[in-house]
Amino acid sequence: MSRHNKRRSKLQKRLTVLGGGAVAVVAAVVAVNVASAAQVSPTPRAASKADHAVFVQGNELSGNTIRVFRRGDDGQLTAAGTYATGGKGGDQTDAPTDSLASQGSLVYDHRSGRLLAVNAGSGTLTSFAVHGQKLTNRQTVSTGGDFPSAVTVSGDLAYVMNAGGAGSVQGFRITSKGLKPLSGSSRGLALKNEKVPLFSSSPGQVAFTPDGRNLVVTTKSANTIEVFPVGEDGLPADKPVVNKSAGMVPFAIAFDKSGRMLVAEAAHSTVTTYKVRHDGELKTVQASLPNGQNVLCWLERAGDFFYGGNTGNSTVSGYRQDAHGRLALTDEAGIAAAPSGMSQGVIDLAVAADKFVYVQNATSGTVDGFRVGRTGALTKITTVTGLPAFAASGMEGIAAV
Repeated sequence: MSRHNKRRSKLQKRLTVLGGGAVAVVAAVVAVNVASAAQVSPTPRAASKADHAVFVQGNELSGNTIRVFRRGDDGQLTAAGTYATGGKGGDQTDAPTDSLASQGSLVYDHRSGRLLAVNAGSGTLTSFAVHGQKLTNRQTVSTGGDFPSAVTVSGDLAYVMNAGGAGSVQGFRITSKGLKPLSGSSRGLALKNEKVPLFSSSPGQVAFTPDGRNLVVTTKSANTIEVFPVGEDGLPADKPVVNKSAGMVPFAIAFDKSGRMLVAEAAHSTVTTYKVRHDGELKTVQASLPNGQNVLCWLERAGDFFYGGNTGNSTVSGYRQDAHGRLALTDEAGIAAAPSGMSQGVIDLAVAADKFVYVQNATSGTVDGFRVGRTGALTKITTVTGLPAFAASGMEGIAAV
């Protein structure tokens, strides 16, 4: 049996749903140095065509880095530099493919022109000012918890998710002088993890709803979607509204143009569509839609389409919505981009200008670039090689501008 087939078999065998409390366990995939005010520049100018870039987080245990690539108008990528974050990467316990087991570990904020990166091994969050393909004014701040694995932004608010220990979310203001911790914003997630969590029991993602009124966290093993209503002061409610997930092992979050929330569920490679009420309660709009693939964990929107990464068999699935928001596969087989020998261990995705999709392949240590077709089909246009492949740890986190 090949190494890839062994890894796929291992993932499928470890995908187990426990009885009793409907706890799901999945083989999903998987202080502080602060720059002075004098070192931080004003908000960067708006991006021009020459500024287009794709950022890849190396997540190295010895020292986390961001690899920067110039994105051409045709979607091609050209290496443009490597930048240290000032923190260390991390690797969750028993992670089969993805070291951080999350979506949103690297985020570009268009409003402020800043790139935010988690340093899971250091318990810190790094901010860079982005000037085209150059990263400047590095600032690194404590996240107030163990193993930060994802971050989300709404307006001038940024919230980071700490996956280790009891788990927590911690807020920051994004200012012209960098990140400023938001006093009184830390909220617990009532998890029971070690400082370095088991990949199947760590939370999958933290995300603001498009209106910024709710902060959403997916918890894999608890099989819940927890929603914190957010006040005008930027502070979350003291306790989340705990919603049982409609599908097993909720992982990644995406939103459509109308603000409906789509959640990728790893256990059976399904996507459920919800309406998020202002009080934090969820209403199921469309029941879990299977894609026929193995271990769907990541999900991103590209205009009228959505794309999901299936790490179990290294494929990318495409979805489209009709005028009423009903979701369907773009291809009956559930494959928008077929696997290849250089595309093994599909994990996180990023979208640029709604017409290019970039996919991390953890096992291969590559990133594939695709052009989005009229019907949602993906055509491969570029492959970047030589990135940190999954072993003791591996790259995770990708963003595009």
